[in-house]
Amino acid sequence: MTTNAPDVDAPNMAPGVPCWIDLATPDLEGARAFYSGLFGWTPVASPEPEAGGYTNFLLDGKAVAGAGPVMGEGQPPAWTTYVATDDVGETANLVEKAGGRVLMAPMDVMEYGRMAILTDPTGAAFGAWQAGTHKGAELFNVPGSLTWNELATRDPEGAKTFYGEVFGWEAEESATGPDAYITWKLGDRTVGGMIPMFGEEWPPDLPPHWMVYFAVADTDTTVAKATELGGSVTVAPTDLPVGRFAVLGDPQGAFFSIITMAQMEAQPA
Repeated sequence: MTTNAPDVDAPNMAPGVPCWIDLATPDLEGARAFYSGLFGWTPVASPEPEAGGYTNFLLDGKAVAGAGPVMGEGQPPAWTTYVATDDVGETANLVEKAGGRVLMAPMDVMEYGRMAILTDPTGAAFGAWQAGTHKGAELFNVPGSLTWNELATRDPEGAKTFYGEVFGWEAEESATGPDAYITWKLGDRTVGGMIPMFGEEWPPDLPPHWMVYFAVADTDTTVAKATELGGSVTVAPTDLPVGRFAVLGDPQGAFFSIITMAQMEAQPA
């Protein structure tokens, strides 16, 4: 289940590879306190006034995630997965041609890069990132860092077509339960997963979405710490063949997953 992080001498901005995650939150200061307390992150706010306090979270001096204010009234707090691209405008065009939508048109983010916020045809939102000076995450697959990105959807066949057309991903199926689990491949590289939203465990009002998973040393200890810090537990610690995971909510209502992998290995970007 662990995403293949880039080799030391390979850019982590290879087109089609999830490269960054960030949180949109109505309480940036509260989010800084919660995630710093939970994962040991160091928050570093961008100094430019136009950045709105956008914060890079560092782990051992390396960027692992970001956070910024919500962009409009009524926007729910949420984590966003960004996929690397060499041309964010062309990616937005491909999304529309494949039946998706452009929620936020391609825009410059100062010298850091260019971005767009997009959805697949079922409404699952994700971002595209064209690097400038900000190259994306610098550490994966160690406690406190990103280890997996997973699409939950009620239309897995449609998703296979969409993400294949936009990013060139291929779907590799494996039987892990009553429904096949999908691993996304880009060439010989694993870039994420997909789980069908079938069954009673998926509330009918829960929309399709991209879930981020953070690696942790001990799932149960992290769950206890999250509740102590004001977070919530959506899925209690559960054993899977690949490790022990849980789904949590931060105090502002953004959901994320944690997992203690059966085998966890540090992989720098």
